[in-house]
Amino acid sequence: MLEISLRAARINAGFTLKEASREVGIHHETLAKYEKDSGNIPINLLNELSILYQIQLDYIFLGKRYDLIRTIRNKSKIAT
Repeated sequence: MLEISLRAARINAGFTLKEASREVGIHHETLAKYEKDSGNIPINLLNELSILYQIQLDYIFLGKRYDLIRTIRNKSKIAT
């Protein structure tokens, strides 16, 4: 399985930004910030989100969104 972003994990789990942030007790703008760059996300929040989204931590990409896009493109080139 490819790594997915926090945003993709949230959407796949069926949560809006405000719903997910309410569930884990943070402001929706804070969650939006971590969805753009999750490189410095606190581990306890990451654990809560992985439980909420029902996805293993190993499958969540940590870093900037554009780095994930580059990683996926590079993996696609290797696969072909």
